[in-house]
Amino acid sequence: MNSIKVLVPLACGFEEIEAVSIIDVLRRAKIEVLVASLDAERLVKGGNGISIQTDIQVKDVDIEALDMVVLPGGWGGTHALAEDENVQFLLKEMDKRGKNIGAICAAPFALNKAGVLKHSYTCYPSVEKQIREEGYLGETKMVVQDGNIMTSRGVGTALCFALEIVKKLKGETTYNDLKSGLLVDSCK
Repeated sequence: MNSIKVLVPLACGFEEIEAVSIIDVLRRAKIEVLVASLDAERLVKGGNGISIQTDIQVKDVDIEALDMVVLPGGWGGTHALAEDENVQFLLKEMDKRGKNIGAICAAPFALNKAGVLKHSYTCYPSVEKQIREEGYLGETKMVVQDGNIMTSRGVGTALCFALEIVKKLKGETTYNDLKSGLLVDSCK
């Protein structure tokens, strides 16, 4: 059986807590996480000056081997993801194949740019004004799932977002075990 594989692309200015929470929680669930850069620079600096070493460039990713792509937020990183032709192609191909896509904080903006954001979504408050207000669920949920697209609000919802990804890819038991071990009380 092949392992479950998730791609997390990072661009300069990404939100570190979101990226690390996603990568860490998924790896705890024994999900293979590939961290990708937009170019040949393997060390990508986040919005708060923390750099993360990447494994691969987005252009070299085998879409066929991926089960999901998850975009962390941060305005600088989000705008770069929205403008990068390789990321935009990847998002469109993943959606066309019905594969899972996730985005947190400002990153649903990049999904919208690719034309893959479904009707119902959430994001960091105020970003919806640059996407569209119709379908924006605001503060009603930490994580919104619409079809193959999962979105979340921001830093404070990052653990719940990552846990929901685990639930989707590995099931309720792994989700509950991790949630308990991480001392996460509520995710709604």
